[in-house]
Amino acid sequence: MNLDQINLESLKYPIGKFSVPEKIDNKERNTFINTLAEFPERLSAVLQDLKETDLNRTYRRGSWTIKQVVHHCADSHIQSVSRFRWALTENQPMIKAYNENLWAQMSDYQAPIEDSIYLIKGLHARWVFMLKNMEPSDYQKTFVHPETMRTITLESNLALYAWHCDHHLAHIHLALGR
Repeated sequence: MNLDQINLESLKYPIGKFSVPEKIDNKERNTFINTLAEFPERLSAVLQDLKETDLNRTYRRGSWTIKQVVHHCADSHIQSVSRFRWALTENQPMIKAYNENLWAQMSDYQAPIEDSIYLIKGLHARWVFMLKNMEPSDYQKTFVHPETMRTITLESNLALYAWHCDHHLAHIHLALGR
């Protein structure tokens, strides 16, 4: 990898690429749940008092704007909660994939970010409540992703979305620092 590729990678993945932990114990699971619980307030805090010009900033050339990142988090986290529900109520369901880049071009991604912030606050409150009330064995339930045909445990999906929260918060911080 040359320097330009390394710099691009560090902008795309400012906290590093996600890797599935080999084993997730109760302590680590609770850390992931706490990350999800704290995300709405952490997101609100970084977005507080931003002007529209700030919301249109990007973290790298050709990337999503801060506004698009916020709306993406709402959409993506809705998808994740649905995946949890399917895996908890069906036997190894095939989930529905979506094209996040096309969704980010839709007109509702120009809506005020407050709409998605409110959505994220309510969604995360219910999601965390559900997670805290799941049995340890529930985290081993799975779904299948249609694009990769990989079987994914709810435990690894929890880890992914805790990473996802920190990943996009880092993107917002990068955009504000540019």
